[in-house]
Amino acid sequence: MKKYIIQTSPFVVPTTDGKLIEEHFGNATDNNSQISIAHMIAPPKWKEPFQTPEFDEYTYIIKGKKQFIIEDETIVLEAGQSIKIEKNTRVQYSNPFDNPCEYLAICLPAFSMDLVNREEY
Repeated sequence: MKKYIIQTSPFVVPTTDGKLIEEHFGNATDNNSQISIAHMIAPPKWKEPFQTPEFDEYTYIIKGKKQFIIEDETIVLEAGQSIKIEKNTRVQYSNPFDNPCEYLAICLPAFSMDLVNREEY
């Protein structure tokens, strides 16, 4: 029995905002996942509502730039930079720039809509 899994066909999460989400490991691919790992591309001018997730989120920027509003502080990361945002922290993710932003997101425990606590716009 093999003690590894190679992911060759990640689950593409349906979205309505033009964002590409390819979950390689997580609750969309395994209901008992402890961690989620997703490859994402946020289109120009994309944003999500504020949220207060019940999970730590790590983000690594591959290409482009991504803006984070964490509590009351605005941070912009560029390719090659990464960030860890601790659970129970109010945050808004966006790409207010003119080019797409490609990045990896890792959530621990795994991302779940039940744990993200998104606010209304």
